[in-house]
Formats: sequence, structure tokens, C-alpha cells
Amino acid sequence: MTNNQNPEQIARDKIDNMLREAGWLVQSKKKVDLSAGKGIAVREYQTDVGPADYVLFVNRKPVGIIEAKREDEGHRLTVVEEQSANYANAKLKYLNNDPLPFVYESTGTITRFTDYRDPKPRGRHVFSFHKPETIAEWLRKGQSLRERLQTIPQLDVAGLRPAQIVAINNLEHSFKRNRPKALIQMATGAGKTFTAATFVYRLLKHADAKRVLFLVDTKNLGEQAEQEFMTFQPNDDNRKFTELYNVQRLTSSYIANDSQVCISTIQRLYSILKGEELDESAEQENPEENTWLKRQMSKTKAVPVEYTPKVPIEQFDFIVIDECHRSIYNLWKQVLDYFDAFLIGLTATPDKRTFGFFNENVVSQYTYEESVTDGVNVPYDVYTIETEISKNGETVKAGWFVDRRDKLTRAKRWQQEDEDTEYKRNDLDKKVVNPSQIRNIIREYRKALQTTIYPNRVDENGEYEVPKTLVFAKTDSHADDIIKIIREEFDEGNDFCKKVTYKIDEDPKSVLNRFRNAYYPRIAVTVDMIATGTDVKPLEVLLFMRDVKSINYFEQMKGRGTRTINSNDLKLVSKTANTKTHFVIVDAVGATKSKKTDSRPLERKPSVPLKDLMGAVTMGHQDEDLFLSLANRLIRLEKQITEKEKDKLLELSGGKNLKQITKELITAYDADAIEERAQLEIAKTPLQDQTPALLEAARKKAQEHLVLEASKTFNGQLNEYLDNVRKQHEQIIDSINIDTVTKSEWETTSVDNAQQTIQDFTAYLEANKDEIQALSIFYNQPYNRRNITFTMIKEVMEKLQLEKPQLTPDYVWDAYVTLNASSRAQSRGEVPTKPKDQLTALVSLIRKACGIDTDLKPFDKTIEKNFNDWLFKQHTGQHNRFTPEQIDWLRMIKDHVVSSYHIALDDLDYTPFDAKGGKGKMYQLFGQEMNSIIDELNEVLAA
Repeated sequence: MTNNQNPEQIARDKIDNMLREAGWLVQSKKKVDLSAGKGIAVREYQTDVGPADYVLFVNRKPVGIIEAKREDEGHRLTVVEEQSANYANAKLKYLNNDPLPFVYESTGTITRFTDYRDPKPRGRHVFSFHKPETIAEWLRKGQSLRERLQTIPQLDVAGLRPAQIVAINNLEHSFKRNRPKALIQMATGAGKTFTAATFVYRLLKHADAKRVLFLVDTKNLGEQAEQEFMTFQPNDDNRKFTELYNVQRLTSSYIANDSQVCISTIQRLYSILKGEELDESAEQENPEENTWLKRQMSKTKAVPVEYTPKVPIEQFDFIVIDECHRSIYNLWKQVLDYFDAFLIGLTATPDKRTFGFFNENVVSQYTYEESVTDGVNVPYDVYTIETEISKNGETVKAGWFVDRRDKLTRAKRWQQEDEDTEYKRNDLDKKVVNPSQIRNIIREYRKALQTTIYPNRVDENGEYEVPKTLVFAKTDSHADDIIKIIREEFDEGNDFCKKVTYKIDEDPKSVLNRFRNAYYPRIAVTVDMIATGTDVKPLEVLLFMRDVKSINYFEQMKGRGTRTINSNDLKLVSKTANTKTHFVIVDAVGATKSKKTDSRPLERKPSVPLKDLMGAVTMGHQDEDLFLSLANRLIRLEKQITEKEKDKLLELSGGKNLKQITKELITAYDADAIEERAQLEIAKTPLQDQTPALLEAARKKAQEHLVLEASKTFNGQLNEYLDNVRKQHEQIIDSINIDTVTKSEWETTSVDNAQQTIQDFTAYLEANKDEIQALSIFYNQPYNRRNITFTMIKEVMEKLQLEKPQLTPDYVWDAYVTLNASSRAQSRGEVPTKPKDQLTALVSLIRKACGIDTDLKPFDKTIEKNFNDWLFKQHTGQHNRFTPEQIDWLRMIKDHVVSSYHIALDDLDYTPFDAKGGKGKMYQLFGQEMNSIIDELNEVLAA
């Protein structure tokens, strides 16, 4: 094919090429052979309104039209729709055809498509043409996808939360209106993936969707999504999702023909469209964290994705984009633009770009605050620990003997310092490690847990039980230091505290699973693996020992603690926790107060870390600036590393030294090297057949080979090694400057929240005191408290759970504890022990709210005290009024009142009294006094 400079002909050449790539045979009207293949595109076919640029035939039948325009007409393609529709409605020469449903307008650069079978047919941009096989399948199905979407049956809401119902109904309404993009904003912990599994099931079953892509940005989130689909069971079928539909999590470039749900990272999908294999390490980190990739976002050049016959544009009907506030668009936008699919975004924390990308079509918004009000998520409080060195840093003085530790091997050597080394808070755990700083934070955390944060966690053996805690560390090395000190300070073994990152020797999924479902570990330390997206429902504390600058990332990290968990599941991993009412952020680095930015790229251009350059190459990015920047860094590094380090490098790079690696990076974009390799390739072709186009193709192939050769050297292990080698080799271990805690207290917002919770609870009781019988007695007829029954208290509880789920007795109780701790400040005062039973706690809170008790007292303890006081009076005033056998009965009555708040005569016919002789036995013991004693105990115990 020669290059014709006529603009119309250039467009036709491009369109011909696009058609061939998509599997069409392009024929001229003079050489038509409809039997030559499944899909035939005939140029300049005559209709009764003139020649159509292309008429498409599938299985010998006409199905569509392409209206071709030159490139500079791209902005006018919507105007051309009328013209192309006229051709589609015309009669073709020799044929008595019906109107043709599939209509394209294309310049070879921009292509639009309309399916005229759709209700209210609306044109849309497509990356290329659909394959003939696809059009044959569409015709076989009869109705178009958009038409099938109109008849999706009403949602069965059983088992769904209100926010999930709203999201699914509004999303399906958006589909019916043919909106190409939709955004579901749903708080972390509100069940985004379950919502997605529900609507994906409905799309497959009721709209006959061919295939759905569930797109994530880390391998960890992909595995989690796979688990969710595996356990999902629809309301209208007793089989699991994976028994009904094939779910494939992509671990290579192979997409199974029979898969109906594909789960993939954006990185892997990008590499598939580039025709390359992907190193798994590229899927472990969120690409948003890569500085080089973020830098590219602000540039205009597009990601060079090209048509891939193995993965056509119609591969997916729907793409669900998990955590779509992060790395899914910007640099990766072309991956999404490639597919002709509806896009559905899921996120808890959208930013301006998210709304813009999804055309501001927000089908549901469910905020964290709303989820807490509904009892779907739990609220949080903030406890601050501050130390002198954390805040102000310190100085290692000249002349001091200190350890210096190798970052890679962690080997130590003893050295006398010959100059002062001043370090600030940002240098901690990078340039300098101060064990005392870590120790004081951990020591104070342990003390605060027992006295202030969760004081009521003592088991039956008198041992304090540490709530499940997740610690965020800066680096793997920092995590190791924290773990060592936690085990020492809590006086515990290896199982008590574990590291959960991709880089541990143990299987990280196994450790994470134990953290979720088993008693040990009580504390997990992570750098990145469970900072976002990963569910650990029993978590009650997040300890921040690293700061975070991205507001979205910080919100995601906070989201790890918001999950609710039912009492039975919580008891599987805890001996002392009855319910999870809230979680606590323990802020040891000022993370809750530091200035945050959204994740848009900054105007200024900070230097790109070496780790990010290598990560971009590993992900399959091909960019001359990237390759040359990386080569330049490695040239500098080659001069710094030791012989021992060079040996290790050879082991990880497949035998290549830094000079070879650098040379390959430079050669990949060296015109002479590309030409030389191309000439070797083209020499295999006879001279008379060597056209300019063939030489250009050889050059392109040569460069692709050189780029691939250079980039495949990089992998997770090598990248990590080179990144660590280039950093300062040693850390100073400052064991001389001893740290001190300067602040350990609830954040004022947490104290304010506690006061507000108590006010809301009191106001609710006040507002309902005339409607609910038990409240009416407590407030208006305190003399009748003896008549309050278990059923009455249960009525208060049920109404409270229905109308104010966030005001659970456990949470209100904890609010009193927070206020109590705040007023005591650092002094050790009495912390009221929370009753194990929620109803008993509710009675205590009501008594406090309506003024019967001046202090919050556990009602079971109040009954115990009232009983002992009463018994003491009976014995002192009447000299042992009761016999030991009578006292045993009285204690049984007291125990019954503890659990049921009231005793009636008929209760004596049931457990435990019936086993001891019941009503008759009590009459035998107490005679005529029986009724008056029951009345007296009801009154005295409820006093």
C-alpha cells in the first residue's frame, strides 16, 4: 500500500487497516466475493441515494455502513450522522434489504458508532470497529444490549442495605438512559463489592451481558474481589455466583473465552493491550503512588495503546472500576477508552477528577457520616501521643560511640562519631533510628489502652487483652524495629505481633487471614499491603507511626477500622469484647493534623525517585525520557556500589551488570542501533521487495525488540535491591538520647464527640419519656421502678436500635469513659466497668440520664450493693433474721433481678427456682412473708 497524500485517501487507508485488524476483508465494489470470509467491507457500494463509502456484510448479509471522512472533519462527525443514516436506510443495489442497524462515521483517527436497534439510538465514540463475529452474535441475540437493559426486573431487596438498594436501582436507571459512565460513592465498609456482585449478577442474568470486567489497581484488591464473588449467593438461586458464572482473575495475558467476569489490575490490562507480559511486582503497589506516572498525567501525550485483535474493543460490556478515585484514569485513561463498554466507578473518597471523569453522573452518594448514623459503620475517636523527639528531633554529638546499621543486611558496627549529626522528625527511621522514641510511643500506647482507650478489657484471669491493632509503619525496616519493641513492651512472643507486607518470608495472605479470624496476632504492622481496600473487621485501633500527605490515601487508611462486626464473630477473636461500637485512631506522628493534598499532580516538578522510574519500566511503560532518566541514574549508581553489591546485582538481573543494563536502556532509543538491527531484518527480504513501508515496519519491530530487551531486566526483587543500594547505606542508631512523652490524651474533637453523643442520648430519652413505658416510669414515676420488667427494657432497646442505631448502650458508655478519662487527665481515677449485658448497660445509662444516679454505675453492681446493704440491715436490726437456706433463696432472687430487673410470683415456677421446689418451697421457707419479701426486694434492688 503506497501512501497517498490526498486527505480522503489517507483516511481510507487508515480505515482499511482498522477493518483488517478487526477481522474484516476489505474489497472493492468491482471484486466483490461475499463468500471470501465471515465479514466483508465493500468500498463504494451503490445505493439508491448514491454510493456508500463502505457497506459491511456478515455471513453474506448486509449489516452496516461506514461513512468515511478526512481527518480534519473529525470535529464534524456528529453532523455526518444524518448522511450515514440515509445510506443505512437506503436500498442497496441488487438487494431488497431492510434498513442496516450498525452505522459508523470515521476519519481513521476518530470513529463514532450507532446501533439503530437501540431505544433512542445515540452515537458514541469507539476506539475501532467491532469484529464480524461480534456483529453476528448481536444479530443472533435479536435485541441490543441497551434494549435488554430496559426490561431488567425489579430488584429483590432482601439482604440489601438501604444505601445498596438506592445505588443498584439508580445505576440500572442510568443504564436505561444509556449513560455511558456512572459513579457510585459509597463509604468504606458499606459493602461496595457486595453491591457490585449484586448488579453484575443481574446484568449477566437479566440483560444477557457477555462479559464484565472488574478492574482494580493492586493484586491484593483483586484477590479480595475474587473472594467476594466466590462467596456471593443471589436471592433467587441457592447456588453461589461462581457455580452460575465463570469468574477469572487474570494472572497472565490470557482471557478465557468462557469467562463472564474478569478481575484484573489496570497494570495487567495495559500490558495485555501492549502485547507484553507483566512482572507480578508491578501489581503490588497502587500506580498512583508512582511519581513518574503522576508526572506523565500532566503531559498531553496519550498512552500508546493500539488495537489488539486478541482483546477486541467489545471484549467487555461493562467495566466496574474499584477504588476509581485512584490510578484508574489520567495516564491509564486510554485503557478505558479502548473498550466499548459502560463504565461504573466505585469509591468512598472521590475527588474533583473523579466527578469529571464520570461526567458528573453520580448515581448514589453514601458518606461515612451517613453510614455511621445508619449503624452500617462505626465512628472513631482520636487519641494523641506525642514525644519530645517525635516533635523536635535531636542531635547525635561528635565523640559519641554509636551503632551504625546497614539498611540491607541490618548488620551493626560500633563507631565513634567525628561530627555532630542533627536530625529532625522527618529523618527519624530513615537517616537515624532512635529506639527510645519508638519505645516511648509503644509503652505509652500500652498504658493508655489499659487506663483510658479500652480500660474494660480484663479477662477472667485478670489479664489485659489488647484489642486488634493495626500499626502503619514508614518502611519495612521501621516495621521490624516497631515489632521488636512491641513484643518486648507487651511482654509477648512472636505470634502476638506480626508484619503484614508483601516482603515477609511467611505467606502474607496466611498472616492476614490469622489477623482477621484467629486470636493471634493481636497487633499487625504494615507498610502498604493493608493500608487500603482490605477488610479486617475486628480492628479496633489504628496506630499511625507514619504520616500521610494524600487526603484520599489517609481516608482509605482510616477506612480499615470502620467495619462493623457481629458479636459472635468478634468473640471468636476476643475474650473480652462484646460489641464493636467504635474504633480509635492513635496518632503518634500528627497524621490527623498534618496538611493534606488531593491526589492531583503538583505544578512544580520534584525529582522522581529511582524506585518510581524502575516501577514504570516494570509496568511496561515505553517512553524515551523514562528510559534515559533511568539510564542516567544507573550510571551514577554504578560509581557508588561495592564489589559485593555488584555480585548480588548479577544474581537478580539474570547476569547483567549495571553497564549492560544502562547500555540496553540507551540503545532502545538510539536511531543508529535501531537502523542497524532493522537492516539485518530486512536483508532477509529480496531487494526488489524492499519498499519504504517494509523498512519502516522493520524499524518499528527492531525498536520494539530493543525496548522489550531493556525493560524485561527489571523485576520486583531487582528494583527493591537497587532502590535500597542507592539510599544511604547506613542508619545511625541513637541509643543515647532518651525520649519522653509530652502528651497522651484524647483529641479535643473526640471529647467533643463524646459530649455530643451523651447529649444526643439524653435528648432522645427526654423526647420519648412519655411514649415508652419504662422511660415514663424512670422519669415520671420513680416510685414505680420496682415494676419495670425485662420486656419493658427490651422495648426501649429495640426502639433505640431502630431509630438511633449509632446510640448503642456500648457506644454511649464509652463516651462517658472518654469524658471521664479527659476530666481525670493523667490521674488514675475509677473507670466504671461496663456491664457485659447491653440491656443492663442501658438501665445504668437511663438511671444516669434521668438523675437517679449522680455517677454512671453498672446496674448489676448497684443491685449487688443494694442487696448486701439490705441483708446487712436485716441481720443487724433483727439479729440474723434469715437462715442460711433462706439466704440462698434470697440470693437466687437477687440474681434473677440482675438479669430480668424484676421478679414476679409466677417466676418461681421457672428456672432456677423450679429445680429447688418452686413457689411451694419458698412459701415453706418464708410463709406469710413471701409476698412482702418479693415486693421489698423489687423495691430495694431497683433503688
